[in-house]
Amino acid sequence: MATLTPRASAGSSRTAVLRGAALLVLALGIVLVSEARRASGRASSSQALPPGPEVKTLSSFVKPSQAELRRRLTPEEYAVTQQEGTEAPFHNAYWNNHRPGLYVDVVSGEPLFSSVDKYDSGTGWPSFTRPLDPKHITTRSDRQLLFKRTEVRSRLADSHLGHVFDDGPPPTGLRYCMNSAALRFIPVERLAAEGYADYLPLFAEKGRTAGE
Repeated sequence: MATLTPRASAGSSRTAVLRGAALLVLALGIVLVSEARRASGRASSSQALPPGPEVKTLSSFVKPSQAELRRRLTPEEYAVTQQEGTEAPFHNAYWNNHRPGLYVDVVSGEPLFSSVDKYDSGTGWPSFTRPLDPKHITTRSDRQLLFKRTEVRSRLADSHLGHVFDDGPPPTGLRYCMNSAALRFIPVERLAAEGYADYLPLFAEKGRTAGE
């Protein structure tokens, strides 16, 4: 029996050491998991912040189905943007609009024209000397009438907007003759609230309004 006592003592000692090591590993694992969760929470909270009202996000735009467009648009808006229609001159929303602001695609909200470049062409349709950004529009040949015209469409929604002619005033010599039904006007005081704050500097200079 005397020879068994040291062995039992040694075995108990080894068991205690192993238990201690296991508890240490478990505690370390809990700390690491806790830190990982806290780090993940911090990353998630920083990445999940939605864009502020001054940012207009269009990169994720997907054009709605024709059925949805028929539901969302007025009959005239649908006829113009989806069926290449033309609204009546002098009987549309923006031909005589002189307020400062932006004209965006009625379907996608893509910014297309500015009141800074708007002028009275005498045609009865809203007319501009240039688009806000050439990358926001596309053009193609239109031979629906007896003479060749250049059709203007929006890039994102592929909405028919109108036509561009080479009889405009300086500095471009162009006349972008648009349909009001294809556009939505956002007055300058609403730009920030609707996500177009980046365009406010266009109107910062006193007197830069439509028709001036």
